[in-house]
Amino acid sequence: MATSLKNMKAAVLGLAAAAALALPAVAADGWPSKRLTIIVPYSAGGATDVLARQVAELLGNDLDETVTVENRPGAGATLGTTQAAIARPDGYTLFMGQVSSHGIAPAVYKNLQYDPIEDFSPVTLLISIPNVMVVNQESSATSVAEFITMARDGGMTFGSSGVGSSIHLSGEMFKSRTGLELTHVPFRGSGEAVPALLAGDVDVMFDNLPSAIPHIQSGALRALAVTTPEPAEALPEVGTLSESGIDGLEGFAARSWFGILVQDDVDPGIVAKLSDALNRVIATPEFEAFAETRGAQIEGGTPQAFASFIDEELEKWRVVVDEAGVSVE
Repeated sequence: MATSLKNMKAAVLGLAAAAALALPAVAADGWPSKRLTIIVPYSAGGATDVLARQVAELLGNDLDETVTVENRPGAGATLGTTQAAIARPDGYTLFMGQVSSHGIAPAVYKNLQYDPIEDFSPVTLLISIPNVMVVNQESSATSVAEFITMARDGGMTFGSSGVGSSIHLSGEMFKSRTGLELTHVPFRGSGEAVPALLAGDVDVMFDNLPSAIPHIQSGALRALAVTTPEPAEALPEVGTLSESGIDGLEGFAARSWFGILVQDDVDPGIVAKLSDALNRVIATPEFEAFAETRGAQIEGGTPQAFASFIDEELEKWRVVVDEAGVSVE
C-alpha cells in the first residue's frame, strides 16, 4: 500500500475517532441504523453504476434502510477506489468492486494509491459477465481454429475499450496462449470499439457480452467463442475458448465481474450480516431478471470465497500484464 494512502487513511481515521469518542462503538448488533452509500468509481449510466443502483434499491428493501449510490469517477476507476479505501470503516460506505479495481489495475498501474488486499474486506461476489470473441459477419473465420489459421499470416488487429480493460487483456491472454502476433487498437470504450469492428476497421474483439450480444443476434457480428470456462447462458450455442481444442487455450478464463467490498477493518460481524443480505438480494426474482437481460451469471457466496477469488484474479492478471508489458503511469 502506498505511503501516501497510509497517511491519508490515518488522518481520516484519526478525525473519525476523535469525533466518535462520545458515541458507542459500531458493532454488528446495531447495524444498520442509518443510510448506506455504495461508491461507484465510474460515471452515472455505465454498467457498474446501473448494477449498483439495482443493488441499492433491493438492499435497501432488505435492510429497511436507504441505500444510495455515489459516483466518483476518474483515473481509470482508481480515484473512487482509493476514496472508498479511506472511508470510515463503520459498514456504511460500501464499494462496488470489479475486475478492474481488484484484478487488473493493481498489475497495470505503477503508482496505485490503494492496496486491493490490505485496504478492503471482500463481502460478496455478485455477478460475472463473459467476454466473447467476435468477428465481423464478413470475416472468413467461422471458428477459433479458422481465425488462428488466418492470423498466422500476420497483419491482424484486435480492438478494445481501452488499455488495461478486461477486453484488452483478454486479447493479450489470447495472444500469449496462441503465440499470435495481433496488433492492439484501443478505443475510448466499447461504444467506439464495436462500431469499428462492425465497419471492418479491426479484425476481432473480446468484447463484454452485453455490448456484443445485440449485434450477434442481428447477425452483424459472429461469435466464435466465449472466454469463460463454461458456456454463457445467453449464448448456449457458442462454445468456449477452453474447449476449442486449440493447444494453449485449455483453462482459458477471462470475465468481467462485480462485487461489494468494505474497508479492511470493518467489524467482521457487519461483513457477515451484509453478505447475508446481499445473497438474499441476488436471489430475488427482480435481480435474477436484471442479470438475465445482461447475460450475467449470478455468483454469491461467502466473504472468504470472494477473498480467494480476488487472490486468484490478481495473480492471473499480473501474469498476463507482465507478459504483455502493459503499464499505465
